[in-house]
Amino acid sequence: MYSRDELDNGIRVIMETIPYVNSTSIGIFINNGITKEDKSTNGISHFIEHMLFKGTKNRTAKNIAQSIDNIGGQINAYTSTEYTCFYIKVLDRHLSIAVELLSDMFHNSLFDEEDIEKEKGVISEEIKMYLDSPEDLVYDLLSRLMFENTTLALPILGSYETINSFTRESILKYYNRNYIPENMVISVVGNFNSKNTLELLNENFNNNSIYTINNNKSNNMPNIKQNLGYKHKDIEQLNLCIGMEGVKRGSDALYPLLVLNNIFGGSMSSRLFQKIREDKGLAYSVYSHTVSFQETGAFNIYAGLGVDQIINVAKLISGDIQDLKINLITKDELTKSKEQLKGNYILGMESTFNRMLDIGRSELLVNKMFTPEEVLKKIDVVKMDDIENIVYKIFDKSKYNIAYVGKLDDHEKIQQNLKEIFFN
Repeated sequence: MYSRDELDNGIRVIMETIPYVNSTSIGIFINNGITKEDKSTNGISHFIEHMLFKGTKNRTAKNIAQSIDNIGGQINAYTSTEYTCFYIKVLDRHLSIAVELLSDMFHNSLFDEEDIEKEKGVISEEIKMYLDSPEDLVYDLLSRLMFENTTLALPILGSYETINSFTRESILKYYNRNYIPENMVISVVGNFNSKNTLELLNENFNNNSIYTINNNKSNNMPNIKQNLGYKHKDIEQLNLCIGMEGVKRGSDALYPLLVLNNIFGGSMSSRLFQKIREDKGLAYSVYSHTVSFQETGAFNIYAGLGVDQIINVAKLISGDIQDLKINLITKDELTKSKEQLKGNYILGMESTFNRMLDIGRSELLVNKMFTPEEVLKKIDVVKMDDIENIVYKIFDKSKYNIAYVGKLDDHEKIQQNLKEIFFN
């Protein structure tokens, strides 16, 4: 059973009770990420995520970890483009421990200056790990090309320069501006009593001392146009990404795009995977996927391949796109893709953790909670006309962006060939 409530201080609470399970997952979602940053504060959302685990007035960093380890639970957090999530999964009888711990982290974190300096080193190492991943690098380059002049072009981790510039004062200023009731959603899914849990949350999260009014509104409507970028890296494999304008979060057009993506490159039976990997043997990894934000979106194609195969693979991708624009998909493909989407969704929702993430994100970023029945219905009603409309929206040459990372001896020639294949 689903319910939507508000705490006395205005924090939204989304709950789903599932009486037949033995676990409960709770997550706190904060509407802050790189979309709330600028070039000088880039990476601060992710930095704060780390700092909330470094100790409170009541617990050391070790005590925070032990509080959940000792009861066999899981605790972690992550920062995405548009939000940060702190979550705990425990046996249902330990929900009160999870709530009290999260409350302590949010209200009593020390932001100790010595810990801040240590964490700068930790995150610098995380950036180095990221820079050693060519797949991450090519997506970072693609974001810079597609979303230039908006905060969506910034990396979530920040840079060495911004990380080292943070002070306790600047961190607390950002924290107090963004970790406020209007920016927060608490999502709880599992075996619990809704009334008792709401009272428990009110007892633990009704501290208003850190809250201020946030007037910081981001503008992330990029002017997406043709762009091409290359980054040299001394690696064996070439990493290629092609990005197009997608569909924003909450749009009904997302469902036809998800159906199309399944057919085009979103699964092992997709056209791209079968042709480029299975039939031709030209790449190990090749896929397409959708990304949705509050104000815009992207449809991306990725391939990891040998340097000498980039033009061959580019031509095959371009050929599949042209075939889609001319012939669309078959009715059989449409039916199978919808069944695949529904099956994947239902299987994913068997986890209290996945359900907690799903309804929490939806409430935070779209101001609406979608039930599984609503999601399945939106998939079911996708028609061939919807596919045709989304094909012509997505595959617009005037908005193609191409990013590739690797070691090329004839970079300028490759660049010209890619322009001829995709831009002309």
